[in-house]
Amino acid sequence: MTPDMSVELGPLALKTPVMVSSGTFGYGEEHAEIFDLAELGALVVKSLTLSPREGNAPPRIAEVPAGMLNSIGLQNVGVDAFIKEKLPGLSQLGVPVIASVAGTTMEEYEEVCRRLAKTGGLAGVEVNVSCPNVRHGGMEFGTNPTATEEVTARCRRIVKGALIVKLTPNVTDIASVAMAAESGGADAVSLVNTFLGAAIDTVKRRPKLSTVFGGLSGPAIRPLAVRCVWQVAGAVRIPIIGMGGIMTGEDAVEFMLAGATAVAVGTASFLEPTAALRVTEGMREYLVRNSIASVRELTGAARG
Repeated sequence: MTPDMSVELGPLALKTPVMVSSGTFGYGEEHAEIFDLAELGALVVKSLTLSPREGNAPPRIAEVPAGMLNSIGLQNVGVDAFIKEKLPGLSQLGVPVIASVAGTTMEEYEEVCRRLAKTGGLAGVEVNVSCPNVRHGGMEFGTNPTATEEVTARCRRIVKGALIVKLTPNVTDIASVAMAAESGGADAVSLVNTFLGAAIDTVKRRPKLSTVFGGLSGPAIRPLAVRCVWQVAGAVRIPIIGMGGIMTGEDAVEFMLAGATAVAVGTASFLEPTAALRVTEGMREYLVRNSIASVRELTGAARG
């Protein structure tokens, strides 16, 4: 039996449910030299802002037990350079490309979306309202349901393709924020982004990150992320992209059983650039082993 691995995220059809998450895969061009990106479900590039950003001062990455802390601070080339220098090559690789959009004001989110809407080659836009590593904007919008609904609605009026909203777990009630994104017109939500954390160097007696706080990712957060997916799946009708510490095919299956339609591999790509392909194959083997004809049968199957 060859299982059907295809899924749908609103208007977006994917050949497999395994994507690579924003901020962990660069702009994809680096990895195109290692493997065929067309084997991925989709590629989500680094978050783009209106102007180029240098990001936070180093040190901005710290390894911790079962994961890593990062405080990159949305370093990126800016939306115009992405459109001119990156997108033309990416659009020829046979993989759906999703642009991640970030900003410090509602108007910046709108303008980045507006510039992206004028170009071809994109399958959709992910609105990042969940970055914990910038002083203004980002997570400020994602912790307030009203602001989440407004920024989603503003981007929805501009974006013609798939519109995904990336949620932060650093809230009291993530389901209410997901519902706000749905009300604003999102086709899907992706969750979760990193958990806010900190680490201290006991030799130097100083924080390991220049910003003190950073985003925790990796296997350490997986049970928390699965909990968030379960909660959101019970609150919205739109598809969910689950992420947070996925290292194996069975990790991905766990997210789908909790209610996700697709998954995204993040930190694992730092350890192994082809991790997403290994996760995909692991999911396929799980389906064969359990005589499941389609990966879509997994979504929410643990919910009863």
